[in-house]
Order: sequence, then C-alpha cells, then structure tokens
Amino acid sequence: MSMPEIPNITPEINLKREEVINLLLASIAMEEIGLSHIINAEGEKLQKAIQHAECFEDLLEANNSVERMLKTIIKKEMLLQFKLEDILEIPVDEHDHHDHHHSHKPPKPPKHSDH
Repeated sequence: MSMPEIPNITPEINLKREEVINLLLASIAMEEIGLSHIINAEGEKLQKAIQHAECFEDLLEANNSVERMLKTIIKKEMLLQFKLEDILEIPVDEHDHHDHHHSHKPPKPPKHSDH
C-alpha cells in the first residue's frame, strides 16, 4: 500500500497585526459565548432536577453532574485567560508602525463593571 500524496497547498494570507489581534480576541469572545450557553443549560438542568427529584440521592447526582461541568468550564476559562494574556503581549510589528498612525499598544480588554 502506497502512502497518500498530500497536495502542496500554500495559501497566501496577509494579515496586519491589528487584524490578527482582532481575530484572536473574537475567537475568545465566541468561546465565552459558548461557555455562557453551557452554564445556562446547567442551571436549567439543575432546576429541572429539583422539580423532579424523587429522593435526596437524585439531587446529589444532579448537583455532582453540574459541579463536574462547572469545574470543566473553570478550566476552560483559565485557558482563555492565558490566551488573552498572550494576545496582549504580541509585540509591535515595525511594519505596522509605519503603516498606521494608531496607537501601537495592544488593545486593552474591556473593563467589567459591577452594576
């Protein structure tokens, strides 16, 4: 059996530093939206378990299931935080320095307000 041949595909993608940072930040935002949907679903699952539990063990089982999922989400949140920190440390590209008259610092993440 012969080895499969992999075609030589070399797409040319030219993105400026600001475009790359925006795409990376958008990817974090999309993951955060996905995690928020999972958290909401876990809350609904727990509410349904409370309504339909026949014994204390049913409640413990539902609680343990939600707890496991929330621990997984927390781990993912930590990875997203590391990703954000890495994005904010992307060095300034000297070519961008000459192409734009914008601020040359990485974009700051939005501040969260506690209302």
